[in-house]
Amino acid sequence: MSHLFNTYARYPFDLVSGHDVHLVDNQGKEYLDFTSGIGVCSFGYNDPEITGAVQQQVTQIWHTSNLYESQLQETVGGMLAGDDKLAFFCNSGTEANEAAFKLARKASEKTRVLAFNNGFHGRSYGSMSLTGNPSIQAGFAPLVPDVIFADYNDPEALDKIDSDLAAVILEVIQGEGGVYVGDKAWLQAVDAKCKATDTLLIIDEVQSGIGRTGYKFAYQAFDLDPDIVTLAKALGSGLPIGAMIGKKALGSAFTPGSHGTTFGGNKLALSAAQAVLTKLTPEFLVDVQQKSANVWTTMTDTIAPLPAVTGITGMGLMIGIHIDEQYDVEAIIHQLQAKGLLTLSAKHNTLRLLPPLVMSEQDLQVGLALIASVLKEA
Repeated sequence: MSHLFNTYARYPFDLVSGHDVHLVDNQGKEYLDFTSGIGVCSFGYNDPEITGAVQQQVTQIWHTSNLYESQLQETVGGMLAGDDKLAFFCNSGTEANEAAFKLARKASEKTRVLAFNNGFHGRSYGSMSLTGNPSIQAGFAPLVPDVIFADYNDPEALDKIDSDLAAVILEVIQGEGGVYVGDKAWLQAVDAKCKATDTLLIIDEVQSGIGRTGYKFAYQAFDLDPDIVTLAKALGSGLPIGAMIGKKALGSAFTPGSHGTTFGGNKLALSAAQAVLTKLTPEFLVDVQQKSANVWTTMTDTIAPLPAVTGITGMGLMIGIHIDEQYDVEAIIHQLQAKGLLTLSAKHNTLRLLPPLVMSEQDLQVGLALIASVLKEA
């Protein structure tokens, strides 16, 4: 008998230890990890610099109230936001998007927000209301009002951006929605229309940020200029942390008492974030781009032509393999687990791959070969 709410369809094993890019379950079985804890552990498991930073911090102080100054918050905020933006730290991606939702409404003094079908921004009420997935919203009505939706990558969506909008929120790569990448020209047109109508542009980088695409933030590959950016997942390498970054002009909208958090920005999570951002060097990002190019070549040559595959989408090491509807992607995931490879799913019968960014070329190719073999058997 379980003592937990049945909110997850859990796989029948417990992952109890990890090293490099491998995980070990409670039966002693070892897996090559193509999940990174859903895009979280980008530097793998037991990275010495990140582990050392957390160990050092845990012997000093774990937590202080946000009623006191925090030099560590200032340091990490500067690493994220630079000199022309401000940062707010919280505990998760959904909290970061809640903060962005509140900031956009308060700063603009408007209420309407445009979001996109198949987008995913979290499961708390504000972020769930911005999520274009009816199955996630089912049973929780009424949702937060004044949120409208449009189709992603649809030119007609531009007609919904007008001066009555507080903000547009989008992912440049829809992760949970099937790993669909925004068309560059369309994204730039959305950005331009937002600026022309005095509408704030919020970009959700919770899954695509912190190097996942070979860029610090995925929006940089599309030459966009967002007003607000939200982050989480890989920022803390497994410790719970989220962040909202906003242009300095928005700073006057968030004054003492207008928003807050008890645990957000605690020193333990920030010590991990500082170590992560220190390791996220330009040279590291170039290496991710080079490995990604080789991965995409292999997928194009060996996986895309398979009869079970209808297409491959994504960018960098954020990949969606779209499986023909006659095959069950969950059954494929179970077969891969039996062969020692952990993978994920996404909407539209998609096999989703989010391997650690530090994974070697050899291990990446081993994982792709396992995927190809299972899809051939299908």
